[in-house]
Amino acid sequence: MRVLLTASADTTRHYMQKALTESLNSVESTDDLFYALHLALNEDFDAIVICRQSEEDLGTLFDVLGDLRRLASAPAIVIALGRATPAECAQLLRAGADACYVQPYSVLEIHERIHALRRNAAYGSEVRTGAPRLDPMTREAVEGELRIPLTTREFLLIECLLRRANAPVGREQLTRYAWPERDDVEPSSVNLVVSRLRSKLKAAGARFRIDTVNRYGYQLSTT
Repeated sequence: MRVLLTASADTTRHYMQKALTESLNSVESTDDLFYALHLALNEDFDAIVICRQSEEDLGTLFDVLGDLRRLASAPAIVIALGRATPAECAQLLRAGADACYVQPYSVLEIHERIHALRRNAAYGSEVRTGAPRLDPMTREAVEGELRIPLTTREFLLIECLLRRANAPVGREQLTRYAWPERDDVEPSSVNLVVSRLRSKLKAAGARFRIDTVNRYGYQLSTT
């Protein structure tokens, strides 16, 4: 999944980003809630996780929840708070949040709740295109009875391509998705992962393939 994380406290943001990334998510993070709103208005995310420590931040949350709730991509919106009363959590849920947690909360529970919220959403292009699916529990690409083990980069790169199966995906978009924590990824790094993936797919006998789109990027082809 592609997750937008915004947390006002550095320690919380770094911890949550590490935990979500280790669970095979592409995580874009910021400490600024309004910049997060700007990103959400201009890019698609599967989930938005908002972490706030102080009660003073609640007013700001109400200001942006309405805009987030109206996003066309309909991301799951999960809020994790340092302190809040049950009444305040109920208000946030009525304002547009899908889930609200108060410390002490579990990152694992938050991650599983996001998956539950997305389970019935229009996520996973394999349903519509006959493309393979990805199993985050085993870190494998699955095509029928065939299961292909992947590295974290390979998993994220295929996930990004799957979002537009049988259509070109730009190299810059692939780079941001598969290397969200880095701003200096060389084109050769992308080429290396794609080359390694092609070898794995061929050796496993997969029907889908990754084609090069000259001067643009790559395409996951299922036909």
